[in-house]
Amino acid sequence: MPDDAPSDTLRGRATGSRLKLWLLLDADRRLVTALLVGVVFAATLAAALVAPGAAETVRSTDSIDTLFQALLTATITGVTLVLTLNQLVLSQELGAVGDQRDRMEEAMAFRDDAADAVDAPVAPARPAQFLRAFVQVAGDRARDLRAAVPEDTPLADDVDRLVDSLVGNAERVSADLEGAAFGEFEVVSAALDFNYSWKVFAARRIETEHDDALSAEAGEALDRLTEVLQLFGPAREHFKTLYFQWELIDLSRAILVAAVPALVVSTFMVAFFRPASVEGTVLGVDAVVLAVAVGATVALVPFLLLLAYVLRIATVTKHTLSIGPFILRETEEAAEVEWNGEDGDDEA
Repeated sequence: MPDDAPSDTLRGRATGSRLKLWLLLDADRRLVTALLVGVVFAATLAAALVAPGAAETVRSTDSIDTLFQALLTATITGVTLVLTLNQLVLSQELGAVGDQRDRMEEAMAFRDDAADAVDAPVAPARPAQFLRAFVQVAGDRARDLRAAVPEDTPLADDVDRLVDSLVGNAERVSADLEGAAFGEFEVVSAALDFNYSWKVFAARRIETEHDDALSAEAGEALDRLTEVLQLFGPAREHFKTLYFQWELIDLSRAILVAAVPALVVSTFMVAFFRPASVEGTVLGVDAVVLAVAVGATVALVPFLLLLAYVLRIATVTKHTLSIGPFILRETEEAAEVEWNGEDGDDEA
């Protein structure tokens, strides 16, 4: 890839270590939740072990009642908010028959435009195959553009730079999308790695700077390439929105399930648990300290689930704030070389 072009992959454009990006994006949300649960439990236990006289403090004060009453209230409030959020997501799918018909007509019109753009009688129905068709056709049209441009000219240099970047990127993303199932993050992840935004910018720059040198055949090939790249943007955003709705529904169900043991444990700790009657140690840790650490961790599981899901949604949203070739973050390369337009898929 050219030195002055932004990276094709989201991980190349984003800042941070591979481990951080894996936790934020690729890792299974259940695994992330389990890691957060382990961290909370270990931190709570470590704090109790470091604090002098923690066990005696728990037995002689009403700190357990205060803690778990707050957690009980927070759980009930959180579940209520999740139900409200779930209703908000569902409300977008509800509407009068006229509204539903308008949505249907707009969806069919876009599918017709997509079918025309990829030279197919009918656009694919599966999201992964729909996006894959755009990516593959973009690669084919990039090759057509290169074939229509004479070699050893300034125009050919810029076209080669665009085509080399686009074809390689398209082949990798197409392979990632093959067999991907919607509902999993792999479809959105692969789509985010197709850096269409910079390619639209580069194509329009070529059209502007080399208008006189473009033959009719090359101009048509460039227009056809730009067309499919510009359609990929709204298609990706549409499936990203559907994925977010899917994730929010899964999140709502997971929190509702986790809220039941959280409520039971919090209620037990407030109403029935008597620290003065708990004696002995477990693996060298005072039993009452261990009981409080376990209870507090279980009560916090709904919040940790929410944190795990929102981290991914917020990260993807941050890297896709803009649709189209916009620069949202200034870099030294962008200031020095205008070609280096970091796309709207980068960090704000």
